[in-house]
Amino acid sequence: MRVAMDAVLDANKVCEGTVCYTGDILDPNRAKYDLKYYVAMGKELKAAGAHVLGLKDMAGLMKPAAAGPLIKALKEEVGLPIHFHTHDTSGAAIATIMAAAQAGVDAVDGAMDAISGNTSQPTLGSIVEAMRHTERDTGLDISAIREISNYFEAVRGQYAAFESGMQAPASEVYLHEMPGGQFTNLKAQARSLGLEERWHEVAETYADVNMMFGDIVKVTPSSKVVGDMALMMVSQGLTRSQVEDPKTDVAFPDSVIDMMRGNLGQPPGGFPKGILKKVLKGDKPNLERPGKHLKPVDLEEVRAQVSKELEGLVVDDEDLNGYLMYPKVFMDYMGRHRTYGPVRTLPTHTFFYGMEPGEEITAEIDPGKKLEIRLQAVGETGEDGEAKVFFELNGQPRVIRVPNRKVAASSKSNPKAEVGNANHIGAPMPGVVATVAVKAGDKVKEGDLLLTIEAMKMETGIHAERDATVKAVHIQPAGQIDAKDLLIELE
Repeated sequence: MRVAMDAVLDANKVCEGTVCYTGDILDPNRAKYDLKYYVAMGKELKAAGAHVLGLKDMAGLMKPAAAGPLIKALKEEVGLPIHFHTHDTSGAAIATIMAAAQAGVDAVDGAMDAISGNTSQPTLGSIVEAMRHTERDTGLDISAIREISNYFEAVRGQYAAFESGMQAPASEVYLHEMPGGQFTNLKAQARSLGLEERWHEVAETYADVNMMFGDIVKVTPSSKVVGDMALMMVSQGLTRSQVEDPKTDVAFPDSVIDMMRGNLGQPPGGFPKGILKKVLKGDKPNLERPGKHLKPVDLEEVRAQVSKELEGLVVDDEDLNGYLMYPKVFMDYMGRHRTYGPVRTLPTHTFFYGMEPGEEITAEIDPGKKLEIRLQAVGETGEDGEAKVFFELNGQPRVIRVPNRKVAASSKSNPKAEVGNANHIGAPMPGVVATVAVKAGDKVKEGDLLLTIEAMKMETGIHAERDATVKAVHIQPAGQIDAKDLLIELE
């Protein structure tokens, strides 16, 4: 944070330093995150130059009885304006905001009514009404809020397929402590791994993993690491005691290994020694600031390199930032962009759900350059999985062939690894083979990387458990696999 904060201050802008609310200051068994912890963190941020102190309750864990003493202590001992952010997963967030207001909080976050509640922020209109005719009256126009909310109520309908599925508030959040922003992502990951029906088991395992890692601050990206580990454990039927047992071999997700190496920094008190030793297999973690070891980047050199890879495409600052932060995701996106064109110009509903015969849309692909597209009919899908699509483009009839993704491709099922056969290496979970590091005849040593599996942004490396010779490789990069599929045979 130091580098980013200095950059904001050098630019003469407002710098808000934020401390993440973790645990429960009312619980004597969670003494790691007490009032002293938050006050000390607030003082550090003030000393670093912060103008505003953010209090980020990313999972919506702060209870009304905790808000008063915490905000009062921060106001008195740190002395910065306090901005409180919370989520309404439990349904108690407005009560917490009321208690925070009474304690003197300076600003709070709310979400427009139509897109509020559950894993989102508490309802703005309700906060405004709750404060009306009190000394903390917001002065906001409730009729304007309702007008804006009506607009977003219609917008929300466009994204129905991406809802979290929560029917009501859930006190389960006090068990798993999952950030609101992660909840929907982890549910989608669980669905892709066939674990959606075992969601409550995933939630309990998430809580176990948190304690196994030493009760850490769970916010992007550390929350994703806990989620990756929880999904892996549930999909493989592993318990916390088995993972912590030095005699039980476990293939940890790459994100877990990366975090234990110190690449996200160090949590208060460090990681538990037992799990650290098992994950790193004896390697020493980096205890210094992770960014300290990053090599300087020549921005213009990288811009030229990316432009060359994209066959001379102009790479503006936004594209360059995207590439520097997420190189693989950015290049995948640009590859699809070159194949399919600027699909972002399609109407939202069409982009997500496609068109129906007889439907007509307008897409502006360049300023002033519009396409009028009318779908006439979709032919039957052939044996190759492609269908003929009949449509009009600016009144001109066109026919193209496109893959029908709703039709499952016929493919042979992969052989399964034999249970108890030490020479068979099976898939720990369903996913896609990202890389294969060996071929038949290769000699491998214990700990050597054999392949990596990717499942919904979660990568897991499969390593050799002993010295051996590779007898056969049954998979290839980009291949789809199911749990327990035979991946590699050893002699």
